[in-house]
Amino acid sequence: MVDLERACIDAVRALSASGVGVSVMADDGVHGMAAASDAHTAMVEDLQFTYGEGPCIDAFASGLPVLVSDLTDGAARQWPVYAPAVRAEGISAVFAFPLQIGAARLGVVDVLRTSPGPLSRADLGRALTVADQMVTLLLDGQERGDGAGVGHRAELFQAQGMVSVQLCVALAEAMVRIRAHAYAENRPLSEVAADIVARRLRFDIGRP
Repeated sequence: MVDLERACIDAVRALSASGVGVSVMADDGVHGMAAASDAHTAMVEDLQFTYGEGPCIDAFASGLPVLVSDLTDGAARQWPVYAPAVRAEGISAVFAFPLQIGAARLGVVDVLRTSPGPLSRADLGRALTVADQMVTLLLDGQERGDGAGVGHRAELFQAQGMVSVQLCVALAEAMVRIRAHAYAENRPLSEVAADIVARRLRFDIGRP
């Protein structure tokens, strides 16, 4: 996860943040911190999973950003355990952005600040760009860990074409959808491609 850690460190500078962390999550409740800009941020990120509440968990559940510009302003009612614990660690604001491709949810990136106050419009735009970058890094990591050979690559390209036709999207978008599905299901890319080619898996089920 070296690339993710470097991206978190770079995001701290770009967003004038005190820390940035990425957590991977799944609908079945499996979750964990993937990378953070520093050890303190990693510890703060883990508090959400320890207590089962916080902006990160809400952002993943809703698929929408959760922007908390002041943890003293009503946050204690929403997150009665998490909010005071994070404030005790010197964090005053948390901005959580879901990481997802289509319906596939991968996790959340959290931006932490020690001073209260909203993100500027420019910082909000940069944070959304950071979230997109994190999605790409997570999916690239899934693909690198696949270990597919030349034969599997050919099958992957065949699957890419089939999904492109099923969803009426460009080939690049079809590949992103396949990789996102593999990541969300924690399956090797080659296995997902094999299922698509064998017609055991379709991406247009339930589409009008």
